[in-house]
Amino acid sequence: MPPRTIEWIGDLQGCVQLIDQTLLPGRLELLQINDIETMFEAIRSLQVRGAPAIGIAAAMALVLGVRETTTSDRGQFLEILADKSNYLASSRPTAVNLSWALKRLVELANKEKNASVAQLKEMLLAEAKAIRDEDAATCKAIGENGVCLIEPDCSVLTHCNAGGLATAEYGTALAPLYLAHEKKVPFKVYADETRPLLQGSRLTAWELSQAGIDVTIICDSVAGHLMSLGRVDLVIVGADRIAANGDAANKIGTYSVARLAQAHGVPFYVAAPASTFDLSVGDGSKIPIEERAADEVVNGFGRRTGPKDVKVYSPAFDVTPAELIRGIITEFGKIEPVNAKTIAKTIR
Repeated sequence: MPPRTIEWIGDLQGCVQLIDQTLLPGRLELLQINDIETMFEAIRSLQVRGAPAIGIAAAMALVLGVRETTTSDRGQFLEILADKSNYLASSRPTAVNLSWALKRLVELANKEKNASVAQLKEMLLAEAKAIRDEDAATCKAIGENGVCLIEPDCSVLTHCNAGGLATAEYGTALAPLYLAHEKKVPFKVYADETRPLLQGSRLTAWELSQAGIDVTIICDSVAGHLMSLGRVDLVIVGADRIAANGDAANKIGTYSVARLAQAHGVPFYVAAPASTFDLSVGDGSKIPIEERAADEVVNGFGRRTGPKDVKVYSPAFDVTPAELIRGIITEFGKIEPVNAKTIAKTIR
């Protein structure tokens, strides 16, 4: 496996080390980030991406943002912490893990009534590290709960990247694949290229091939054709936010894949940790959808592919209705059928 996607190096005066995913698959480069502003840009520009990974990045960035504060006044420190948290929350609005991780650190600091500012800083660092380690264990559990879906000689389709690069380790949608591979189950994977930023071809195909898993890149528009030929047995994707009723926001194009899977009788699964569920949102219509810059579509990777004066609409995510999802694989088991009642019983 490649180096850890993200981790904290050293003590409180250390740094965050992460893989620059914008350079893959051509170059594997580790960035060392020492301040909150640089991490904000790393999240915004997708140097670190994937809902769980940006949650970890945000938590560690919050530590970077407050560690140099000189005040010893607890109330003033908590105000600074809240301001820095709000700043980071604006970097990417759709992935709920980001706001979840920030809220967890802010709530910890507010709860520790007797801790000094110096102690709070150390506690926040320990909590950010714990979020990373918990995510690694969660992803392993998701893999264990989903590995039964990977039958010998089956073909699995996935969209975007929900692997080790998007999390602490193993991934969400790819975790069952990694565990099946460890058990020496033979199978193959089709990775949608995932326009416009090609996270499937650049990242998913890269990390699966690094692990020795049989992977084939396809254009996004090929998925339906493959299904019509009976060459896809299963679809597994990740999610960036899941509403209380099971509607799931994931990378743009996921909804199309889900509709195609429904039309061809192919089981469609979402794999995500409990932290990706936003039970305050009743359904997918309330999930905010991030829009990306036009250049990512018409000037991606340095080559102009559209007229300069044409308008571009580039949502980063779409929402797949719960009725199209066979099941949601979580660290607590599979949620089937997918509805508000079954989710409430599993996610508390």
